[in-house]
Amino acid sequence: MSLKRNLQDRQNAADFYETERLILRPMSLEDAGFILDLYNRPKFIQFIGNRNLKTVADAENYIQNRFLPQFDRLGYGNYLMITKEGNHKIGGVGIFEREGLDVLDIGFSLLDEFERKGYAYEAASKIKSVGMNDFGLKKISAITTKDNFASQKLIEKLGLQFRKYVTIPDDPEELMYYETE
Repeated sequence: MSLKRNLQDRQNAADFYETERLILRPMSLEDAGFILDLYNRPKFIQFIGNRNLKTVADAENYIQNRFLPQFDRLGYGNYLMITKEGNHKIGGVGIFEREGLDVLDIGFSLLDEFERKGYAYEAASKIKSVGMNDFGLKKISAITTKDNFASQKLIEKLGLQFRKYVTIPDDPEELMYYETE
């Protein structure tokens, strides 16, 4: 086994995080079917945006081209939320580089049937802590639509404060921008 492969194996093992009720692991190509489902839910499209994923192959390409390169570059990115009880894939949470934002952005999304159970806060709180404590991030931001009251509440519960309205490239909608102190 090469040194590079051995280092990669150790790094990948460190990429798994645990909360009271969840396992958080990096998204992988095997999650394409789940991503296809999640990203085509009406609430995801309404509040986060249409990623135009129509097939499992589209979802695989999205993971390959959007999620995996950030993990390779930064060591963190988009994590799959899996329940410890029942081993259900329920959502995604991560810290992302977003075009148009100077500060890395925390984001989360859940299947509708797992909303309002505290999972998003549990996962996002853990990932925020990992970003700041393990990766040395000084600030984290979050963006959300003006009508996504549940996300606004969660973002504020994470300790981020509303700063201003922003737009990001290729999206004319004005978004609420939050940031840590």
